[in-house]
Amino acid sequence: MKTVREILDAKGYEVWSVDAGSSVFDALKMMADKNTGAVLVVEDDKPAGIMTERDYARKVMLHDKDSRETPVRDIMVWNPVCVRPEQSLEDCMKLMTTKRFRHLPVIENDRLIGMISIGDVVKAVISDQQFVIEQLEHYITGA
Repeated sequence: MKTVREILDAKGYEVWSVDAGSSVFDALKMMADKNTGAVLVVEDDKPAGIMTERDYARKVMLHDKDSRETPVRDIMVWNPVCVRPEQSLEDCMKLMTTKRFRHLPVIENDRLIGMISIGDVVKAVISDQQFVIEQLEHYITGA
């Protein structure tokens, strides 16, 4: 099974982040520009939290707040669960399913090095399964 590092090697190590004092509007604009469903909230080069589209919908829109006036710190999820680059995708899938979240910051030597999403994990698992299927087909047919 692949590791978190293998996903990051394939997709890249760039992390889209905002400051906790940024407006929700600015965070949403970044998410739209980068085509992502979440941004990491960073303080002192460490993940302080995550803000997702779901946080916006449930904590701003439904409460009729102004996204230009509301700071990210008011709606973000604090202290996100992080993973290490050597962790397996199976570990990540279990964690994401159990905790019911879709994004995991990746930490190495107390430093943020990337972030993976449930989409990244599913794509990698499907790719692994397709490879195994192809290998079995070649073995069975003798090709």
